[in-house]
Amino acid sequence: MNTAVALPLPKYHQIYLVLREQLAEGRFAGGLPGELALAEQFRVARITVRKALAQLAAEGLIDRAPGRGTVPRAAAASAQANGKGHGRATPAGRSRAQLTGLLENIVTMGLATRVKVLECEVVPASAAVAEVLHLAPGAPVQKAQRVRSTREGPLSLITTHVPAALAQGFGRRELAKKPILILLEEAGVRIGHATQTISACLADAHAARHLEVTVGSALLAVTRLIHDTRGRPVQWLHGLYRPDRYQYEMQLSRVGSIDAKVWVSKALTAQFH
Repeated sequence: MNTAVALPLPKYHQIYLVLREQLAEGRFAGGLPGELALAEQFRVARITVRKALAQLAAEGLIDRAPGRGTVPRAAAASAQANGKGHGRATPAGRSRAQLTGLLENIVTMGLATRVKVLECEVVPASAAVAEVLHLAPGAPVQKAQRVRSTREGPLSLITTHVPAALAQGFGRRELAKKPILILLEEAGVRIGHATQTISACLADAHAARHLEVTVGSALLAVTRLIHDTRGRPVQWLHGLYRPDRYQYEMQLSRVGSIDAKVWVSKALTAQFH
């Protein structure tokens, strides 16, 4: 039996994870945003951002210099070779999460939004939930429902199902503070990959009340199945999002000759405000 106690990830480390993922994707070739811009983006104190940047610098991922700002190590070397280089702050606006890094997306969303837990209880798995999570019908699962909001108001209504054995270490109080993927990782689950579908639906009375829209309003419907590194399903999620506050952006490239009809995804982001 594993008796290790999982410690919560401090905010500076969550920011560090997000920035590290973005650096790996080459998204700061022109320089990272300034400390103040990052503090506003993640809604934390400037000292928290400074601590995250210090960890990145200690790992040799960024260089920080007065008058030059903060740049990726590769960009810093190039700038020195060319005798130039300036930090650049990104403009304020919509928050953006890169979906190619699932953990980054969840952490970014968790830092930039607040959550209200509507429901959290262990229930018997329905036939549909049991099939998706590879459980026996009626097996215990933790069902949780939460509303995420930004400063502008409700953003999403999320319902999750997790095998009860994996959710023993967290409940309503923990779900109100942290993204569920963070809680699963703290419980020892190693997140592997996810499959996700996006469609549309109309708001019923329950969704309309919590998302502050009229009944029958169009919503984005997201279904996501999370697997661990062994391929075991560990979380099934169904989310309803207000399309006026959340959107997906995908960049596609054509493969083959000029008349090819095959397209591949190059990038996928989620914007919320």
